[in-house]
Amino acid sequence: MQLDLPTPAPDALAHSDLLAERLREAIRAAGGWISFADFMQQILYMPGYGYYSAGALKFGEGGDFVTAPEISPLFSQCVAGQIAQVLRASGGGTVLEPGAGTGVMAADVLLELQRLDALPDNYLILEQSADLRERQRQMIRDKAPHLEERVRWLDGAPNEPFNGVLIANEVIDALPVERFTIRKGVPHSLGVTCDSDAFVWAPRPAGVHLEMQVGALQSSLGRAFPEGYTSEICLQLPAWLNAVAGWLDRGVALFFDYGFPRSEYYLDERNSGTLRCFYRHRAHEDPFLWPGLQDVTAWVDFSWLAQAAAEAGFEIGGFTTQANFLLAAGIEERVSMPADDPRRQIELARGLRQLLLPGEMGEAIKVAALCRGGASAPDAMFGRDMRARLFS
Repeated sequence: MQLDLPTPAPDALAHSDLLAERLREAIRAAGGWISFADFMQQILYMPGYGYYSAGALKFGEGGDFVTAPEISPLFSQCVAGQIAQVLRASGGGTVLEPGAGTGVMAADVLLELQRLDALPDNYLILEQSADLRERQRQMIRDKAPHLEERVRWLDGAPNEPFNGVLIANEVIDALPVERFTIRKGVPHSLGVTCDSDAFVWAPRPAGVHLEMQVGALQSSLGRAFPEGYTSEICLQLPAWLNAVAGWLDRGVALFFDYGFPRSEYYLDERNSGTLRCFYRHRAHEDPFLWPGLQDVTAWVDFSWLAQAAAEAGFEIGGFTTQANFLLAAGIEERVSMPADDPRRQIELARGLRQLLLPGEMGEAIKVAALCRGGASAPDAMFGRDMRARLFS
């Protein structure tokens, strides 16, 4: 398959070659085969080499993809308004953002919370990449230097549970997934092996855990997957949400991500799954290309998220689309406010379209609010309450 992608620089290719050799060593050490989840874990997070661990530019126009906070500050301002509502109901608290990207959302949220007189006691950023931490620090120094003292970076879980809000924008789609395929009616794990030096797909009968989960999927859907059907499931999600439940004592976790309810995720016609790779704003389906230089994601099964969240002790406080959330949060009113600079007004209007239109992010990105300790979801979750679709 020919891909119309720009060729990486020689030093980037050399970096990728080093990671590829370590992956080959891991495959040999495992007997010639590893699961795709293990492969995805390494290409994204191997210390010093993985996509999110190394120093290449990832976000924005010069990177591989763009997220809502980079498109327009309107996104973060609307999110901040909802955070303020939760914090006020709790008498204050903390905000935690895992995977803060460039730090632009943290800076814009803090500035808007200051304007609303609702600053948190602390703004925690859970970030393991030293390179991204430095970029986040610089972003906050540039945009909100007077609020930098409220920001703390974490290597891992918070030392103690907190009250407040966890905000995760496009985080779950970067959790490693298992791929499966159906052969003669039986689930197989679609893992990775080597053909000479090339990485290739290699199916083998699914292990007990994956087989049980695929069986549970088919039972909940009321149908068997057809022969050759291929998709993915994030088996790490329940453990990850259990960890999050341990961080948040009372408050709301807000998740923004590309995804569907289960009934739409596992449609018969979506028979090759949702795995996508991004390099220089071009999407393709080859996760074996240039390890460590491209993003690899899978869309989120929000029904699986809701099930795992309930088992972890969360209440499913709301589920809607990004467009519905932002409209209920007053994004149109923000654009209609007069701006001193006409060009700025044009930029805001352009950002509004990208954030809201169905062909852009508006319908593809969903928002889930998970509540703990008696906290309530903020009002923007109820512009169009879609929770019933999670269980249909």
